[in-house]
Amino acid sequence: MKIGIGLPATIPDVQGSLILDWARQAEAANFSSLGIIDRLVYGNYEPLITLAATAGVTSRIRLMTTVLLAPLRNPGMLAKQAASLDALSGGRLTLGLGVGGREDDFQAAPASFHRRGKQLDEQLALMTRVWSGQPVSDTIGGIGPTPAQAGGPEILLGGYTPAALQRLARWGHGYIGGGAAPEQAAQLFHMAEEVWQKAGKAGRPRLVACTYYGLGPNAADGIMSYLGNYYAFLGPMVQQMAKTMPSTPDAVRAAVKTYNDIGADELILWPCIPDLDQIKRLADIVQG
Repeated sequence: MKIGIGLPATIPDVQGSLILDWARQAEAANFSSLGIIDRLVYGNYEPLITLAATAGVTSRIRLMTTVLLAPLRNPGMLAKQAASLDALSGGRLTLGLGVGGREDDFQAAPASFHRRGKQLDEQLALMTRVWSGQPVSDTIGGIGPTPAQAGGPEILLGGYTPAALQRLARWGHGYIGGGAAPEQAAQLFHMAEEVWQKAGKAGRPRLVACTYYGLGPNAADGIMSYLGNYYAFLGPMVQQMAKTMPSTPDAVRAAVKTYNDIGADELILWPCIPDLDQIKRLADIVQG
C-alpha cells in the first residue's frame, strides 16, 4: 500500500510559503501523493490552484484532490483546468471527485445543490470527451490543452451512496473513500469492486482511503483544534470524531495496517497540525 500525505491547505492561517515547503519536503520524504481537501465557504486554499503551485516546486510526487467538489465548478472550465494542470505537471494529476454535502457551498458558488449528482455525471461525460480530443459538440470545437496522461487525468470517484458508487460502471479508474473509518471504507471498497466487476471492466478499481493524523506533544489537542473548526457544523459529534484520529506512532501504525488489511491501494494521511516536523514524524513511522 502506498502512503500519501495531505497538504495543510485547510488549516486556518496557514501561509502559502508553508504549503510550498510542505510539498518539497513531502516529495523528499518519498510520500506517494499530495492530497488536498475542498470547501468553498471556508478559509482554505482552492485545490487546483494550490496543486498547480505545488507542481512547480516538485517533480515526482502525484497531485491528488481528495476530493474536489466538482459540481461547484463550470464543466468546460473544469475540463480545461484539469487538462492544464495534468500537462504542466507532467501527468501527475489524480482527480478525486465528489458532490459535497454542505448547501452553503452551493449557495455561494452559485450552483444547484439538489441536482449536484446529475451535474457531476454531466461533467464526467464532458471531461472524458474533451480529454480524448473530441469536440464539445457538433457545433463547438475542442478544449485544450491535451493532458499528459492519455485520455485525461486519473479519476477516483468518491461518495457514500449507491448512486455515487454506480458512477464507477461508466467513468473512473477507482474509488476514494474520503474520510471513511476503516469499517465503512471496507464496505465501500467491496461495493466498488462489485460495481466494477458487474460492469465487465478489466482488472480491479484502484482503492484509496484517507484519514487525519497528528503527532508529537499535545497532538490530540492539535487534532481537536483543527477538526473542531473545520467540522464545527457537526456540533458535539466532532469531539468523538477527533478522538478516533491517530495521534501517536502506535496509532498511526495501527491505522496503516488496518487500511492495508481492507485492501486499500493507497492511504492519504491529512495533517491537523501545520508544522513541517509533521512530515518527518510521519515518514519515520510509515517508512522506518
